[in-house]
Amino acid sequence: MTDQIDLFAAPDAASLPDDFDIEAIPTSSAIAIPTGVYDNLETLTRHCNSCQRCGLAGGRTNVVVSRGNPQAHIMIVGEGPGQQEDEQGLPFVGKSGQLLEKILAAVRFDTEKDVYICNVVKCRPPGNRTPTADESSACKGYLMEQIRLVDPKIILMTGATAMKGLTGEKRGITKVRGQWVEWAGRWCMPIFHPAYLLRNQSREKGSPKWLMWQDIQAVRAKLDELLAVE
Repeated sequence: MTDQIDLFAAPDAASLPDDFDIEAIPTSSAIAIPTGVYDNLETLTRHCNSCQRCGLAGGRTNVVVSRGNPQAHIMIVGEGPGQQEDEQGLPFVGKSGQLLEKILAAVRFDTEKDVYICNVVKCRPPGNRTPTADESSACKGYLMEQIRLVDPKIILMTGATAMKGLTGEKRGITKVRGQWVEWAGRWCMPIFHPAYLLRNQSREKGSPKWLMWQDIQAVRAKLDELLAVE
């Protein structure tokens, strides 16, 4: 995958000019979000809640920042909020979220303890359309800071938009799902979005649901392996 960076490098914020105004970040996408600019997720969340960095802000009901455990070993990155997420202010709470809960529970992952869930964009695109490149870019700094602050061992990217928005990978999700990649100093795997599984109900060998079962078992095994060597 592309766009290799080191999230453990010295924070860029340390070398920011004295007149850098952190409170200006939510006002415009022209203001970069430097690595290390946030000391904690609370400040980041406050900025997201007031953000006007792209046109999605005008149509939102709630900003959807995250749910789960901020100290989790696994981060799940989705595309963006849907209607129910926009109404509740939490990611993956509709039918896709219910299926995600079942998938995780099948390998003993609890969404309150074992995962941190967020999205590429924090505001709902109209009609649940795919976020544009500009919208994803405006929000990416927030996502990169979430990754740095949560510091997960594993990142799961659900669907092509999450994969492309985070890493720049342009291949389709069916080409790369289930493959481990080291990116930004941690293990990442693209997986099918639960919404795709809801549209493909077959459990036959080789079907999307069957493949997801293989993938989530591999995630469980990888985390157990990483924790065993600590």
